[in-house]
Amino acid sequence: MNAGMKAVLMENLKTLKLSAMKRDLDSHLRQANQDKLGYDEFLLNLTEAEVATRKENGYKRRLSEAKFPLIKPFETFDFGAAPELDARLIQELAGCEYVQKARNVIFLGKSGTGKTHLATSLGIEACRNGVRTRFVTGCGLANELIEARDEKALGRITRRYAAYGLLIIDELGYVPFSREGGQLIFQILAERHERKPVIITSNMGFGDWTEIFGDANMTAALLDRVTHKAHVINCSWESYRLKETLKNKKRSPK
Repeated sequence: MNAGMKAVLMENLKTLKLSAMKRDLDSHLRQANQDKLGYDEFLLNLTEAEVATRKENGYKRRLSEAKFPLIKPFETFDFGAAPELDARLIQELAGCEYVQKARNVIFLGKSGTGKTHLATSLGIEACRNGVRTRFVTGCGLANELIEARDEKALGRITRRYAAYGLLIIDELGYVPFSREGGQLIFQILAERHERKPVIITSNMGFGDWTEIFGDANMTAALLDRVTHKAHVINCSWESYRLKETLKNKKRSPK
């Protein structure tokens, strides 16, 4: 390729915003000359690099938008310490079919059993699979919705939370919130029912959710929606953090 033609091609790639193709053009030209590749193979290799770069950038963008407090992938989860956990179900969920089917996932269990880790790991896989995801605590969501209502921005915020491909509500019930906060969260979950999935983690069994939302009728209606066709995973094993604390205590010098 002569210098003039290359300069025009580089400018065209820049105009079309094909940054990876522009960046890798020289290396692909060298490889094509070295291996005597045809035009079709050369073009395929060049476009594959662009596709791979866009996928990676999209994943990073979705990961940032999700606002995970910590990045906790499945690779760092200790499945051996959770013998009652159905690892095959978790592997199936990691494939994100539940997202397409709008089936909720609910992790129930005491503090320290890895509920947040599992929810975050599923969220990371959703981001990897092109799903816009948002992570928020139950208390944080209630406060945000109340603030939005006071600022007359509730409609916009509600639409935003309804639009995420996956919404993760962590620690539902850890910190009690007001009746109006419960009503607003109910509105979000009702908007998403059978349309977009929600992952919920809670340290309280369903029978105690009235304590979270304050109204028995609203709680019953909420449970009817969120548990419909949901994957309910009871995290009944011992607390990781407690076991780690006890282990470190034994190791510490007297």
